[in-house]
Amino acid sequence: MKLIVSGRIRPLALVSAVVLIFCRLSDCYDPMDPNGNVTVTFDISKWTIDGYMARVTIQNYHQYRHVEKPGWKLGWTWARDEVIWSMWGAFATQQGNCSSYKFQIPHSCKKHPMILDFPPEASPENRSEDCCRSGLLSSWAIDPSKSFSSFEIQVGNLEGNSTGYAPLNLILMAPGPGYTCGPVVDTKPTVSSDIGGRREVQVFRTWKSTCTYSSFLANKAPVCCVSLSTFYNPLITSCPTCSCGCKEAGPNTSSCISEGAALPQSDALTDTDVVQCTAHNCPIRVHWHLKNNYLDHWRVKLTVSNYKYKRNYSNWNVLVQHPGFGQSMTTYSFNSSVLPAVGLEDEVALFWGIDYYNTELLQADKDQLGSVNTEMLLKKDVESFTLRNGWAFPRRIYFDGESCQMPLPDKFPMLPNGSSSLNP
Repeated sequence: MKLIVSGRIRPLALVSAVVLIFCRLSDCYDPMDPNGNVTVTFDISKWTIDGYMARVTIQNYHQYRHVEKPGWKLGWTWARDEVIWSMWGAFATQQGNCSSYKFQIPHSCKKHPMILDFPPEASPENRSEDCCRSGLLSSWAIDPSKSFSSFEIQVGNLEGNSTGYAPLNLILMAPGPGYTCGPVVDTKPTVSSDIGGRREVQVFRTWKSTCTYSSFLANKAPVCCVSLSTFYNPLITSCPTCSCGCKEAGPNTSSCISEGAALPQSDALTDTDVVQCTAHNCPIRVHWHLKNNYLDHWRVKLTVSNYKYKRNYSNWNVLVQHPGFGQSMTTYSFNSSVLPAVGLEDEVALFWGIDYYNTELLQADKDQLGSVNTEMLLKKDVESFTLRNGWAFPRRIYFDGESCQMPLPDKFPMLPNGSSSLNP
């Protein structure tokens, strides 16, 4: 199909259309989490003289993608000349021009307000129910109770008897770009329970918008890669070269620092994207080591390494797709859960840190990488388990919701010559 305006083909429009179609068909759809999204809900619970009171909820329905520091930002465009009189549980970053108000001064008069969350230590007068988490949202599979955040807002400056106008052009930064939000539409009013569940209470009006994530929009390059090794082959299959882009020429560049090199003073090294110079050039490497083959079990060591010098990863998680997760599994140093694998041929397991032990993946320094690791013991399915043809290696790995670059199958560690299997 060609896009033609006044008899001329518009190349830029054609390229934009191709990119948009590509994103919609492949990158914006995640087969590992087909229903994952962030839903923003506006529940109008009270009418005021010139507007309404609403509760705004940001709900993360992603199974394994969370919102990390510095937290979410939410913005929109008012449909009319609305102002925000008051807010609880969050705040607008700019007040805007409120010079036309002589007595009561609005919290924000901006046409395009941008909203941020309060930290947990917010004062009582600024709080509302389910607020104040510094903009952090857990993934649904790890902690549903921390996967949402709410704030309350009083909107005014509307004509009398108005039932409100849905905000336009919703923007969600979580914490950076990557999310595209659909229109804010009228839906069935939210119903909640009261008096111990014996009474139902319905809000006056509910608007919703669904925001979907695209790695294509969020990242210029992949952010992680996978390396492999085994007990039966001394060679290590490294991450593919330039997995996350190729570094500039020279031992030390503006984007990476050579291993063992002296680091600049902490105040001079301000770029959080600076990594240790490697052939793969990735901030994160996930290493899968096939450690032992027992009579009815097999053992794997999983290591996650951080090559960034100025960034820790809080509440990290790793998602692994492997057919062996269909059997019972014991994980020693991580939390783990097998997720529903609807429409997938192989099982999917989610791993994350243990509170007060290893939920923080520390940054690298000149002497060592930041890393976390665990061993896992998996029961064998005697009908499917084999060391041949790369069966023991993962099919796909994600870190913090981002797909990692895998080595090609012909680079996987090989069995010794003349061996079709290695029995215990």
